[in-house]
Amino acid sequence: MKKILHLISSFRNADSNSIKLGQAIVTKLIEAHPDASVEEVNLIEENYPHLDAPHFQAFLTPAAELTEVDQEAIKYSDKAIRQLMEADYIVIGSPFYNFGIHSALKAWIDHIIRAGVTFRYTEQGPVGLIKGKKVYIALASGGIYSDGPAQSYDFNGPYLKQVLGFLGMTDLKIFRAEGLKIPGIGEHSLADAIESVSL
Repeated sequence: MKKILHLISSFRNADSNSIKLGQAIVTKLIEAHPDASVEEVNLIEENYPHLDAPHFQAFLTPAAELTEVDQEAIKYSDKAIRQLMEADYIVIGSPFYNFGIHSALKAWIDHIIRAGVTFRYTEQGPVGLIKGKKVYIALASGGIYSDGPAQSYDFNGPYLKQVLGFLGMTDLKIFRAEGLKIPGIGEHSLADAIESVSL
């Protein structure tokens, strides 16, 4: 049975276009795999703590040497990585905030990047250890950043593609509901994005 992990990083709930687009991707996946299970994780509600010294120290400490403090610090990372490793498909909703991703999604990313666990160093450079996943990004933005004069301001899609690829998740597609605040475009942008979803 296939497993879908749906990550939400918008605080707008029912009004969120990235959530609506993400749900459309999940629906398509379920149509293709009717027996699939879905695990939805709202990163806003989960409130993963931002990376700090105790968390980072716990990442570097061998499992046999973890103190109670270390174990408390590392539990967020262990949970996020377990959910990721168990999933066959990962759907990430990412609204465009101030040219980048929401800090809740960045905190989650900081907890899944762990040397020796999700990537390792080799003589040829770092190698990602999260293999065999298909990743779909549901990106929503008020402006248009996929091309045109504002393309250089897109630190959302390219960042996610690079950081997830670094961990081995290179089979990745980005679907964009963009221009949502632009008259004449925004009225149909979400519908066009949903229509464009292909697996």
